[in-house]
Amino acid sequence: MSSFQKPDHDELAGTEQPFVAHLLELRDRLVRALIAVAVCFGVLAFYPGPGHLYDLLAAPLVANLPAGTTMIATNVIAPFFVPIKITMLAGFMLALPVVLYQAWAFIAPGLYSHEKRLVMPLVISSTLLFFAGVAFCYFFVFGQVFKFIQSFAPKSITAAPDIEAYLGFVMNMFIAFGAAFEVPVVVVVLARIGIVSVDKLREWRGYFIVVAFVVAAVITPPDIVSQLALAIPMCLLYELGLFAATYFVRHTKAPDDAAD
Repeated sequence: MSSFQKPDHDELAGTEQPFVAHLLELRDRLVRALIAVAVCFGVLAFYPGPGHLYDLLAAPLVANLPAGTTMIATNVIAPFFVPIKITMLAGFMLALPVVLYQAWAFIAPGLYSHEKRLVMPLVISSTLLFFAGVAFCYFFVFGQVFKFIQSFAPKSITAAPDIEAYLGFVMNMFIAFGAAFEVPVVVVVLARIGIVSVDKLREWRGYFIVVAFVVAAVITPPDIVSQLALAIPMCLLYELGLFAATYFVRHTKAPDDAAD
């Protein structure tokens, strides 16, 4: 008789269906998220329309251009594709709560109750902070930066920015400020998972201030206005993160840790 006999019990029996069920649920969640993005894109494409959305995005720059100056398009298809890209981005941001809810509903069953008390507030706060960073950049930083740059432009030069170049600049700034406003979330996560204590983070406050100004100098345009507009909020948000970390570490402990 051969020594390699088929086992009576298949070790993988019963494991295929749960895995397939998870894949099916993931597919359904992704489809719902995509439908939400598509619906928001369709609504925005109908009203106010891609062209009007781009006009809103370009308003801070146009307001600081010389009278009678408009933006230009050096690419033949740019007047069509650039507004469509803006509409897709706006549709995704409008549908972001639905997208995040689908992600939360997928992972929530695998979390403990104390982990749910940590994850859901972090998801909501990180979303709100990202939107706050984008809004701060659009309503305050852009106007100051463009005004500062135009004040240095020679009188013999007529500024006529390209719409694709402006879109790339705006996207980079939105991502930079949105990510910078996530500082409190990073501080809370570092303290909660035990990588570093809140007291140690307080001791590192001076180092973070230096890092904030270095990061602002690297990822923003070479003007003092945008650098200060990014570095100062990062320092203030670091203090907010220290305050929030103290609360979250105390109220999101596992039951055994809380008993100890």
